[in-house]
Amino acid sequence: MTGRTRTRLDRVRASLGIAQLALQQIEDDLSADDVDGQELAAILRELQEDVDHPGGLFPTLAQLVTAAARRAEQIEPDRDGDASCPLHEAAALLTDNAGPRLNWAARSLDPQGDLA
Repeated sequence: MTGRTRTRLDRVRASLGIAQLALQQIEDDLSADDVDGQELAAILRELQEDVDHPGGLFPTLAQLVTAAARRAEQIEPDRDGDASCPLHEAAALLTDNAGPRLNWAARSLDPQGDLA
């Protein structure tokens, strides 16, 4: 492993540590005893589509996995899709399945929140 690769991997590990801390805070907020249906729905909507920062958690994760898939397309042997296809499928599952399911759950908890 080259020094440049080591540095990149170290940055990825550090970034993942920061993300894990942030996600732990969200999990703690979700676990609070005073979270009601309306607030839970609002949090779920934020995870899918953050109004302050375009994207949201699931679309951003899908974008990250898609970037990995595109890179895999360039470097996989014989360009056979053994690495890139599963990555593209994982990204599609996030945007096509996970995200909409969050929206359905939020709508079930707070139908009026869709109007806000």
